[in-house]
Amino acid sequence: MKSFSSRRAQAIVVAIAAGSLALTGCSENKGGNTGQDSKKDQQQASVQSKAVTYADAAGSTGPAEDVAGAQSGGTITVYQEAGLSHLDPGQIYVSDAGQVANLLFRRLTQFKEDGKGGVEVVGDLATDAGKMSDGGKTWTFTLKDGIKDAKGNAITSGDVRHTVERQFAKFIFDGPPYLHDWLAGKKYTGKYRELLPGGGFDGKHLPKSILDTPDDKTVVFHFDQARPDLPQTLAMAGYGIVPKKDDTKEKYDTAPVATGPYKIQSYKNGKSLVLVKNSNWDPKTDSVRHQYVDGWNFQFGVTESTQTKRLIADQGNDKNAIQLTGGVEATQIQDVIKNPAVSKRTVKGYQPYVMQLSFNLDRVKNVKVRKAITYAVNSKSLIAGEGGVYGGDVAPNFFAPTLPGYEAKYDPYGRLKTPQGNIEKAKELLKGVPAADKKVVFAYGNSENGQKRKVAIEDALSKVGFDVVSKEVDAASYYEQIGKLDNPYDMYVTGWGQDWPSASTVVTPVYDGTQVADGSPNYSHVKDAKLDGLIQKALSQKPTEAAATWKEAQHYMLEDLVPAAPLWYTKQFQLSGSNVGGARYGSVSSLIDINQLYLKKS
Repeated sequence: MKSFSSRRAQAIVVAIAAGSLALTGCSENKGGNTGQDSKKDQQQASVQSKAVTYADAAGSTGPAEDVAGAQSGGTITVYQEAGLSHLDPGQIYVSDAGQVANLLFRRLTQFKEDGKGGVEVVGDLATDAGKMSDGGKTWTFTLKDGIKDAKGNAITSGDVRHTVERQFAKFIFDGPPYLHDWLAGKKYTGKYRELLPGGGFDGKHLPKSILDTPDDKTVVFHFDQARPDLPQTLAMAGYGIVPKKDDTKEKYDTAPVATGPYKIQSYKNGKSLVLVKNSNWDPKTDSVRHQYVDGWNFQFGVTESTQTKRLIADQGNDKNAIQLTGGVEATQIQDVIKNPAVSKRTVKGYQPYVMQLSFNLDRVKNVKVRKAITYAVNSKSLIAGEGGVYGGDVAPNFFAPTLPGYEAKYDPYGRLKTPQGNIEKAKELLKGVPAADKKVVFAYGNSENGQKRKVAIEDALSKVGFDVVSKEVDAASYYEQIGKLDNPYDMYVTGWGQDWPSASTVVTPVYDGTQVADGSPNYSHVKDAKLDGLIQKALSQKPTEAAATWKEAQHYMLEDLVPAAPLWYTKQFQLSGSNVGGARYGSVSSLIDINQLYLKKS
């Protein structure tokens, strides 16, 4: 998923993670030296970024392990600046709705965290994480007994089929792209809707050779190539179950039927959302979620500045409040970290994003120029503009500390030793390079943070002899503009993070040659046969085996292709009220782990 280029996200001190993973193991900020905090974050992330495992039936059986000290009762207040774009599971692909979805919706599989950075995929509605056959082309899931929706209706394989098939309907346009693309296969590349244009609503269904439901408890997926990541894919919020008999198509977005521990009592779009307990949720079938509090009161339209002030003051009902995807407002960071009583109520850790300076390879064809710029850029000044150590850390490579396979010491351009840029090395590379090649056009968003980045890039590159021509781009349509294949820019700051803990969701969408198209996140327009071969090899391997292949791909990209210069890793820094218990940094959401919360005093 792409990172945002302006703050609400507001450029990443508090950026949203769009349904992604952050295996950091960070829990709460105890205050102290910021440099030490940053180093500790790096060490924890590096040690604890481990490959995701797939659980069997025993690991998928509920109830979930109790949170230490948890009590029952009360209502948690949730502050959020913007309203939710969607509540229909099939449309959810961003983290605010994803957080809410953890309370409302169940899917075939789910991520389970151990609080120490470890993550496994467990069966959610299914009895386990799935059974693979035919070399990974076929996956079989068996539904647990006793699963009901909020109306008391049993969930069957027919509801799973409906959930999958409705994604082909035209009114579903904002959710994750993986499952329908994989089921449609190579024959329907770029035109998956043609496989089932009615989305199952017209009585036509996917053939058994693609999706089979031989009985009410069994679901079988058939793909035209191995899909070893399927259990992780199905754990995304966008694959929450939609009961067939209650699907109201477009209207479902505002009144969905719950399958999780909570259900909707009232919803005023952009203003409020009230959740209460779902009496038809059976904790014995759920190894991840809890039902400690009586309800949740989501209040939208509360700015991050106001959220931070209220939570710092910690008065009245604010003691029972949390931030959803927002974070500590940048100008109030010092007010938080300098007050031990407030600082201990924060959760912090890495987000999945790596910010980088992407090169348009159609225009910047000289690899010496790309390498010189990579040596010259000043990560230190760029991070300062994002809020300093609480906004991010220097990135030596393309893989975030949140990603299995992260190599903390892999630093081919010496970024960690010279975060301010290696001017001499850049100048050495530019010897003999024609003057025309040293004139580069840099696109930046017309936001406050875009302006800061412009200054930092111009300053760093001018020191080594580049003539930087900066071009302002509307921040709201920034990614749309740089996503055009015929864009008139040589380079631009971009950010990307994984959709689940696998390098496949980083390397493939951003660097696969088949993804070069208008609107694609392959912003560098990389088309390289060797890299494409490594990608296809990794995609056919099990996650543990693929790690070495993804590592080889990254080394090849950074050392030979140089499609982008890594700049910084982004972070999250959130605050909750003093009466909120169980607050920890969520490895899955890269936000506060909403599944663990309770109130100390009901």
